[in-house]
This record gives sequence, structure tokens and C-alpha cells, in this order.
Amino acid sequence: MAFRIPARTFWRASPKNAVTAPMPSLVRKYAMPAPEQLPNKNRTAIVTGSARGIGKAIALRLAQDGYDICVNDIPANLSGADAVVKEIQSMGRSAIAVAADVSNLSEVQKLIERSVTELGPLNTMVANAGIAQVKALLDLTEQDLKRMFEINVFGVFNCYTTAARQMIKQGGGGKLLGAASIVAFKPFALLSHYSASKWAVRGMTQAFAMEMAEHNITVNAYAPGIVGTAMWDLIDEELGKKKGVKKGDTIKKYSSELIALGRTSVPEDVSSTTIVIDGGIIFT
Repeated sequence: MAFRIPARTFWRASPKNAVTAPMPSLVRKYAMPAPEQLPNKNRTAIVTGSARGIGKAIALRLAQDGYDICVNDIPANLSGADAVVKEIQSMGRSAIAVAADVSNLSEVQKLIERSVTELGPLNTMVANAGIAQVKALLDLTEQDLKRMFEINVFGVFNCYTTAARQMIKQGGGGKLLGAASIVAFKPFALLSHYSASKWAVRGMTQAFAMEMAEHNITVNAYAPGIVGTAMWDLIDEELGKKKGVKKGDTIKKYSSELIALGRTSVPEDVSSTTIVIDGGIIFT
């Protein structure tokens, strides 16, 4: 006999699965697995653009999960990268800070070479670095478009290819992760070239996943929404100027109208996100 159990019953029976909405000011803490529980005590990861924001949250989460981390950012943000390194080292993990521009292939190659030399074989590459710009389509210049793709698309490509070659040389597979965005699925007005760059990341990630499968390298992208970072502060400010509203109003409006939880996300939300990992049955 068929029967139904009210959804509320499952909700009450599984409080650990309940979705909560912590205030952005709260710092999330994660339990560190015991060393003997780690399948490999010397797993390493490179996280680009990790001196702050989402990249920093990912680097810290990976460290908490037992990875040694190569913290990367551009030279202008190196002091922030050094601070992240100290935070990771306080967890008992090894970490180094390496300045490199992901749009420059030779710098990415040197980044990976140094990480491997100082931390050991590369297991995970997180191509997180990216930029955004608020500008109307008819105001875009060739340089605007070029710079956006140099960082957001060529940067991811440089990280994917160089890391994949290193992993193939090592043997044993690995993981490649790239920063897409919700605009990789639905573009935002005044963010046209940023949206286009993230559509490219999404497509390239799926293509890499197909070609890297034979080497036991998994390739996935994460697509953050409206997150309280320096990048979204800039987007909020520039959109506010266009619409004649004060700073903070635009991101507040988007958060209340578009996000089911009714709040702006925090970087830790992204670092804790669960993605579909099914060997390539579903591509999102």
C-alpha cells in the first residue's frame, strides 16, 4: 500500500540537515579530522586569488580538511596572502605564499613548480582568481573585454592545463576546480563581459572533465551567487551609481528579492558547498 510521510516529519527527524541562515559576521568553524583518518597526510592544493574573499575561505577549508596549501595572489595582495599562510600554519598545516598573475602562463608554471618543490606533489588546483567590472555593453572597450578574458578565462585555462600536466606526470590523478558564477547560467545586465567570461569557464570546465577523465583527474566548477566580498562590494557600488541609489542598497535588494534565504552569502558558504560528483553522469 502506498503511503506518504509529510515533509515536516523528515525535517524534524533530521535536524542536522536543516538549513540555517547565520549572520555574515559569524565565523564558521569546522572539525579537523584526526591525522590517522586522512587517506593521505601530505595532500597539497594551490588556491589562486586566495589572499581574501572566497579564495581565502577555500584555502582555509582545505587546510582544515588536511591539505597543505599554496596561497596565491598578485604581488599587490601578497601581504594578505602571508596572513592567510600564518592562519593555516596555526592549524598545524604547511603553507606558502606565492605571487603570480594567472593570466601569464610562465608565472603559473613557476607557481606550480614552486608549490611542488616546497609542499610536494600537487593533488588539487583551485583556479579561483578573477575580476569583475560593471559597464554597459555599448560603453565596453576592446581592452575591457580583453582584460576580462585574460584573467577569468585564460587564467583558468593556464591553471587547468599546467596543473593537469603536473598531475599526469606524477600519476595518481587529481582534482581541478574553477570559479564560474551564477552569471554562467543567467547573465546580469551591466555585467555582460563578466557573464560571458564565466559562461566560457563553465563550458571549458565540462570539456576538460571529458578529456581528463582518462587520467583520473576530475574537473568541476563552482558557481557562487551574491557573496559579501570585495568584488561584490565593487559591483554594488557601481550598480548603485548607475541607478542613483546609495552604496549597499543594490546588494540588499538583490539579496532580498533573488535569494531564498533572504541574505547575502558569505565566503564560507562557497567553501562548504556540496557539488554533484558522479563521474560525469550529470553536467551542470
